[in-house]
Amino acid sequence: MNDDFAPATGIGSLPGHDAREAAKTATGTFEDFPFLPELPARGPGADMIGRTAGMLVELYARVEPSGWRLGDRPGRDTKRARAWLGEDLDALEEFTQGYEGPLKVQAVGPWTLAAALELRGGEAVLSDPGACRDLAASLAEGLRLHLAEIRRRVPGARPVLQLDEPSLTAVLRGQVRTASGYRTHRAVDRQTVEATLREVAGVHEGGPVVVHSCAPDVPFALLRRAGVAGVSFDFSLLTDRDDDAIGEAVEGGTRLFAGVVPGTDTALSDPAGSVMGVRALWRRLGLRPELLAEAVTVTPACGLAGASPEYARRALAHCVRAAGSLADNPE
Repeated sequence: MNDDFAPATGIGSLPGHDAREAAKTATGTFEDFPFLPELPARGPGADMIGRTAGMLVELYARVEPSGWRLGDRPGRDTKRARAWLGEDLDALEEFTQGYEGPLKVQAVGPWTLAAALELRGGEAVLSDPGACRDLAASLAEGLRLHLAEIRRRVPGARPVLQLDEPSLTAVLRGQVRTASGYRTHRAVDRQTVEATLREVAGVHEGGPVVVHSCAPDVPFALLRRAGVAGVSFDFSLLTDRDDDAIGEAVEGGTRLFAGVVPGTDTALSDPAGSVMGVRALWRRLGLRPELLAEAVTVTPACGLAGASPEYARRALAHCVRAAGSLADNPE
């Protein structure tokens, strides 16, 4: 097995407000691949955009009625985001004493951040190529510092950086709406998107980077060219059109983070049933069954912030059992 990864992990967000309880769940459920939980229910600054905005270096954001907007100086929203992240890191450190192995941390990727953050005039950063470059550089430096902090707090960990990019396909297709809502921003050139992702991923020198998107039509080939080690996706949104790209990704050594467990409360099938589609995909692609355990990490389909606490705990435990089923009975 690739030592950078393990058979199952979470996506990032969990329900509730208690950082210690969330860290206990994330580390206790995934003993060989814990993750740093996010608790967006706490409010602005704990949401994925605000949390990542708080990591930026020499760029600051504040909450406006329309969303997060860049400003001149750190205000209370930035301070709140940083305080919550510190609280989450304290809790993670407490529950990972002596831990050695992969540890996943998440942040919003440069293109989803550019689509979500507003410039001072109210239009998205995405509307200004120069602002996009500045944002990517600020994010890269912030992530470098964040990863250094993770290594300091959990010395035995091998950090895995997950970039959340749910808006990536919309950015590539010119489907991100302008502030007025009447138009869309023009599509960003694929080579520019790829180069920026490679630049941001490059801050994790020697460490694996995973890109997560629970939107349809994940650009697998582009992400592979950008140098990511893994792609995380909602398995239920795959279509036959994705088969070739997935087959090439697996054969090229890219790890698949298969989101097979629903992210909101529902009745869960038996663990073997949850990964039945993964086995079917493997057969369709003609891949060796024994490659499954080396190539696939089982996860929820998306973050679990919208789930009940009880379901979230069951869903995470279900991922572990489903991964065990995949390893024990690959065919």
